[in-house]
Amino acid sequence: MKITATAIPDVLLFEPTVHGDSRGYFMETFRKTHFTDRGITLDFVQDNQSLSSQGTLRGLHYQLKHPQGKLVRVGSGSLFDVAVDMRRSSPTFGRWVGVELSAENKRQLWVPPGFAHGFYVTSQSAELIYKCTDYYDASDDQSLLWNDETIGIDWPLVGSSPLLSAKDEAGKRFEDAPTYE
Repeated sequence: MKITATAIPDVLLFEPTVHGDSRGYFMETFRKTHFTDRGITLDFVQDNQSLSSQGTLRGLHYQLKHPQGKLVRVGSGSLFDVAVDMRRSSPTFGRWVGVELSAENKRQLWVPPGFAHGFYVTSQSAELIYKCTDYYDASDDQSLLWNDETIGIDWPLVGSSPLLSAKDEAGKRFEDAPTYE
């Protein structure tokens, strides 16, 4: 497994070794020592999967009392995956990083606790599969406005505007959003 730090060093890109032949392929998608060797001692407690159509933007979501680290990958299709640092004490506070994840490139993104997370579907549809280090708590759910000018995410939009949920349309501007200390 090739593991690379992104422009925000705490956000890691995992690129698995794929063993393939005419019958198909095999790859390891998770190994705990890849995390513990880097000082990340969190345990995953929940797996989630979502299916979204092209043009759907989900996020940017985070939880304050129960921050979730997420190991994100795509089972089918492709999307642009984004992490925004919401940790006030971090040298990368307010910065974002985005990568293309697809069933074809088989990459995974580690989004640590303390980051807002979102994605935009670039293919006809995409299945997102991710492991979480804490449980989802609806009462603790936060939504950062996807197009906040302060953050300035360069979303690869197909068309003029994404498909959004009411919650994501009402996301908070970065300057008004609650953050981690």
